[in-house]
Amino acid sequence: MKLRDSNFTVWDIVLIPLLSATLTAGKMALVFIPNVEIVTLLFMVYASVFGFRKTFIVALIFSTTEIFFYGVQTWLLAYYLIWPLLSFLAVLLQKGTHSEWPYAVLGMIFGLGFGLFFAVIESFFYGIPYGIVYWTRGIPFDLIHGASNFVIVLFLYNPMYSLLTRLRDKYEHNLRVTS
Repeated sequence: MKLRDSNFTVWDIVLIPLLSATLTAGKMALVFIPNVEIVTLLFMVYASVFGFRKTFIVALIFSTTEIFFYGVQTWLLAYYLIWPLLSFLAVLLQKGTHSEWPYAVLGMIFGLGFGLFFAVIESFFYGIPYGIVYWTRGIPFDLIHGASNFVIVLFLYNPMYSLLTRLRDKYEHNLRVTS
């Protein structure tokens, strides 16, 4: 069922907020462990299963939701850039591989570069010296972030991708049968 004058279906209107909520819940579930998170994994899986367009909207909703927990800060600009970028890269990877290894490497690089990306954004607001200090101070956390992303994505990407693909396909099949 399509909405009038829209490319979104009712399925999309239910799916996108649900995916956004799982990102926030997943982040909150691991917030007590510094720089260990499943948000990176979820964005990669969502982009691979549901495509960039839907995942881009999910990224905007997720980033906006963060305001309610942490307020408006300069890091918010980075969130609006970094999550869609990760989603785009995951979609590009999907076209070239069916292995979890490239996703694990992407997750590792993403985690290692997370602080550097934020330092560049912070430099625009507070100057280059501040950005350098911001980045160097966070290197130990980036190392943890990169290593944990690698392990989490390596072990959970394929099971989550398979599950969400099956659920998506089952829904689409049921929709065709009842239409």
